[in-house]
Amino acid sequence: MKQAAVLIEALPYIKKFRGQRMVIKIGGSVLDSDLLVQTMMQNIVLLTYIGVEVVIVHGGGKHISTLLKRMGKESSFVAGLRVTDDETMEITQMVLAGWLNKNLTALIEQEGGKAVGISGKDASLLVAKRLQVNHVNYGRVGKVAQVNSKLLETLLRDGFIPVVSPIASDGAGGSLNVNADTVAYEIAAAIHARKLIVITDVKGIYKDVNDETSLLTTIRVSELADLMDRSVITGGMLPKLESANRLIKNTHLEALHLISGKIPHALLLELFTQKGIGTKLY
Repeated sequence: MKQAAVLIEALPYIKKFRGQRMVIKIGGSVLDSDLLVQTMMQNIVLLTYIGVEVVIVHGGGKHISTLLKRMGKESSFVAGLRVTDDETMEITQMVLAGWLNKNLTALIEQEGGKAVGISGKDASLLVAKRLQVNHVNYGRVGKVAQVNSKLLETLLRDGFIPVVSPIASDGAGGSLNVNADTVAYEIAAAIHARKLIVITDVKGIYKDVNDETSLLTTIRVSELADLMDRSVITGGMLPKLESANRLIKNTHLEALHLISGKIPHALLLELFTQKGIGTKLY
């Protein structure tokens, strides 16, 4: 009976999401765990089986730092962004567009899905300009200037799951390293996604970071300003939610979901249960 109740609870959401598009951004320590990554890919394949069109955007900062260290090169960050010289760019592209991207693609195929691993340079999916903030030279770090979504539209129409690494073209044959959250937001807007799910290391937004019971399961866009003023939302969550605020107001995006990738089957629990397990901004 319990198992049947779970399926019945999921039914209205399955009906609602069928034929819709979702962008799923995967980052954080979930990428360090083979078991968590495999479980996440199972969830994503299940979504496609019930008619949801999914685009995956992945990060991989820890993997880049690890390889840089092995090669005797220290990582340098300014305001949370990796300073990317030419050598670092080569290694970043090797990790993101190479090993990590193809590993995720292979896992989806292993679970019965159809996936194509691409970078933002393929078919000029992402064209970016070099980032300049307060006269800081970040090197080959970019800010998305244009999303050419035709490739994604073609892949989705043919039943594939695009797996996108956040490497962009500089418009002159070179590569730029772009923040994966930003890429996910830009792609969600370009393909008219209904939902953007950001998978992180935290369960969501808390009223009190020291109180596990204070998780905010839903936040209205109109409540954001007050939550920021009261320092309920701080640090790295600020740019995430500010960008989501703009997306929800100006695009087809219905909601942003923040969930923890450390919880097995977090994606299904968030989307197909009434209570969910993360924070939904709508």
